[in-house]
Amino acid sequence: MSDRSDAPNPLRELSPVVFVNCEAGGDRTRRYLPQIQELFDSSRLDVEFVITQSMEHLESCARDAINANHRLLAAMGGDGTFQGLVNASFGADVLLGILPSGGGNDLAAALELPRNPLKAAEAMLRSRARRIDMVRVRTADGRTRLYAGGGGAGLDAEAVRYASGPYRRLPSRFRYIASALRALAGFAPLNIQIDFPGGDLPPHQGRALLVAVLNTPSYGGGLRLAPQAALDDGLLNIVMVEDLGKISVLGLLPRLIGSGELHTSRVKRWTSPRVRLTTDRPCFFQGDGEIIGPAPVEIEALPLAIQVLAPVTK
Repeated sequence: MSDRSDAPNPLRELSPVVFVNCEAGGDRTRRYLPQIQELFDSSRLDVEFVITQSMEHLESCARDAINANHRLLAAMGGDGTFQGLVNASFGADVLLGILPSGGGNDLAAALELPRNPLKAAEAMLRSRARRIDMVRVRTADGRTRLYAGGGGAGLDAEAVRYASGPYRRLPSRFRYIASALRALAGFAPLNIQIDFPGGDLPPHQGRALLVAVLNTPSYGGGLRLAPQAALDDGLLNIVMVEDLGKISVLGLLPRLIGSGELHTSRVKRWTSPRVRLTTDRPCFFQGDGEIIGPAPVEIEALPLAIQVLAPVTK
């Protein structure tokens, strides 16, 4: 019987490149990288690994790889790393992959990829191409950016600076919850208007801790704000968490930490292909844990916009 290493890998023809964010996930990326390199070598998959220094560097290297006719590009890191890869490659004839080694990895979870980066690499070898939606956001300063998982305005955007700073080494949703609690101490709820351009939903106004716009069931490392979200339905999942008060927020923590779910009547949900968020004071919108720009923001779903490698499920 032939050894696995004797069989040609069909992904080789795509000339794979993996863009590695060594700052993602604390030391997870550095710890798993040699094992993943060894796995690909043993599978006769000649992969180029590019260590990236910043989001700008990643996007520049990805564009160079596309120009050099590489057709399989993978991000090793978190949701923010994949966001950079999507923005650099959008519109090109490429297949994208994810090796989830970051702190969030909500898109990988939605794709049913293993949480362990090495197991995810093994799954990549036997995955299939799948088309999924992307989210495009236009901010008040004229910036346009794509993201893949979840974004929002309010408390979550305020928490991003802590999640990427002093709490960056905490695991998954604990990092987000700790960051949100830190941000909550000095945060005043927003008066926000939610409009649904071109749709049949009436506008909504309210006082909120945050308004999230998701393509995936969860964001922030497993906070399941939109359990029914699908990656390929052409719809955004808009979730408004009304002003709960600090004591009520603390009371919800055990369930958030345990299951990642938020059960309260003070959560409002809508689905729509597009939405506009307007706030009563200056604030920023974040997507996949990266600050994108200031409100007001216009957000739309881009149906089946990219191809990704996803596990074959029954």
